Amino acid sequence: MNHQATCHQPDQDSLTRRRFLAGTLGAAVPLAASSSTAQEAVLTQAPAPSRRIRTGFVGLGGRGLWIAKLFLEHGGYEASAVADYFPEVAAAGGRELGVDAARCFSGLSGFRKVIDSGIEAIVLEVPPFFLPEMCEAAVEAGLHVFMAKPVASDVPGALRVEAAAALATRKNRCFLVDYQAPTEPHHIEIVSRIREGAIGSIAHVESRGICEGFGDPKVSLEESLKDLIWVNHVALGCDYIGNFDIHAVDLAVWVLGERPVAAIGTSAIRRADPHGDSRDVCDVLFEYASGVPHRHIGMGLRNRSASDLSCAVSGTAGNGRIAYFGKTFLHGGSRPYAGGEVTNLYKTGAQRNITTFHHDIVTERSENPTVRRAIDGCLACILGREAAARKTRLTMEQLLAENTALTLDLSWLKA
Repeated sequence: MNHQATCHQPDQDSLTRRRFLAGTLGAAVPLAASSSTAQEAVLTQAPAPSRRIRTGFVGLGGRGLWIAKLFLEHGGYEASAVADYFPEVAAAGGRELGVDAARCFSGLSGFRKVIDSGIEAIVLEVPPFFLPEMCEAAVEAGLHVFMAKPVASDVPGALRVEAAAALATRKNRCFLVDYQAPTEPHHIEIVSRIREGAIGSIAHVESRGICEGFGDPKVSLEESLKDLIWVNHVALGCDYIGNFDIHAVDLAVWVLGERPVAAIGTSAIRRADPHGDSRDVCDVLFEYASGVPHRHIGMGLRNRSASDLSCAVSGTAGNGRIAYFGKTFLHGGSRPYAGGEVTNLYKTGAQRNITTFHHDIVTERSENPTVRRAIDGCLACILGREAAARKTRLTMEQLLAENTALTLDLSWLKA
């Protein structure tokens, strides 16, 4: 399946607009300045891998195959089994990764055959609708899990992933959600300084998720599993805010150190000839217990707007910017920081996460700190999505109490 929420050209390292089209249940508490102390330790050049980990790859379209190749380039992984819904994609990907044809599986249940194939770790690059079931099965089988974002398309799914990750920790297994922005050294430094009061108290945050959108042809559900078409379907892809914009919302949640408690906004479908129900424009105001306003603007239209995945932070004494691409900085305040240009985070961030995953497995680190942030960011986007779609104020408490599951009729797809 072509499963990642970022449209890219795998043979190019530079990030372009076309290439990137792509918590807790209790009260919010401060998040760590970095997503993982272990990850900070491996941001620099890592030594040669001490051993190779038998790994299975599920989802080999687009980013799925591309990231599988990054795993093999690392040197610490062995491609042992693969699966994709489409048999021809599984076979072609298996050949490229050097996997025996007998260990290339397809259909909706192909991932279970990968899990049962004797692997140690699994990499899940599939639409978020399928991630909760897959990661649960993998953790129950005792595997280490590396998975794409967003972690789910609805509240029940996000909570299932949270529970699966907690079980992984109890089993001393690693569970890493592949957000690239938290690995960026400029981001880590800027967030650390903001936490230390470098720009005074945070007064306002604005995040932006602007892209060229996703192709939305009139095709069957099966065909929607290809070429990122699934992003246009809320149940499959978590809506545009949950699939593309989530990188920017995640930055805001990181800076603020808490999950939003409510949201209000508006959204609409404005792309030409739409067939899916995902909303491609939104304007959301998030509320936090701290009282800091956070505005998010999202747009996925082919109107030649400049792409943007960023978070601007205004303090009482200075301001700053962190972003998936482009300039980062802190201006004014007690500790200004020149920052720099963030380039090719799409690849380098994934490489850092792959290195961290290997490091955590071989050193038996199972704190799994990326999970909390991934759950909070996913729930924040679902909250914003639902509040904007309903055009009303919605609290996180109400959203969790509703616990609404999104459903799809998969009965006629190949098992």
